[in-house]
Amino acid sequence: MDAIVNSISEMNEVVKYLFCFVVSMVPLIELRGAIPISQALMLPVVPSFIVCMVGNMVPVPIIYLFARKVLIWGKDKKGIGKFFTFCLEKGEKGGKKLMKNGEAGLFVGLLLFVGIPIPGTGAWTGTLAASILDMGFKRTILAVILGVLLAGIIMMAASFGLFSFIYS
Repeated sequence: MDAIVNSISEMNEVVKYLFCFVVSMVPLIELRGAIPISQALMLPVVPSFIVCMVGNMVPVPIIYLFARKVLIWGKDKKGIGKFFTFCLEKGEKGGKKLMKNGEAGLFVGLLLFVGIPIPGTGAWTGTLAASILDMGFKRTILAVILGVLLAGIIMMAASFGLFSFIYS
C-alpha cells in the first residue's frame, strides 16, 4: 500500500487533474468514478470537485444537440447498429422513467435521475433521455447541472470518508 501511495504522490498535480477531467467525460464512469479517483490521487476536495463537475458537463450540450440524430442515423448501419439501437433504447427507457411523474415533474425527475449515483443513470443517459423526450435545451442543461452537483456531493462525501480512512 505504501508503494502505491508514494507513486501517487510523485505524480504531477496537473496530470492528476487532467486525468480526473477526462475520466469524468467518459460515459458510464463520469463524475461518479472521477471523484473517487480524485480522492485516491489525494487531490484537494474543492478544486477536484469543480474539475470533475466541469468535465462531466462538457459533453452534455453535444449529447443533447447531436446524439439522438446520430443514433437514429446509425441504428440501421452494419457494425454499429446494435450498439446505437441499445443506446436509443436506453435513452427511451430513461425517458419513460422520467415521464412517470408527468410533465410537471420532468425537471425534478431528470435532476434526480442524474443525481442519484446508481449504475445506468448520469449526465449522458439523462441528457439522451431528455433529448428523446424533446425537453427544452435550457431546462435539460439546468436539471443535468443540478443532478451532477447532487451526484458529486454524494460521491465526494463517500469518497472523502473512505480515502481519509485508508490514508490515515
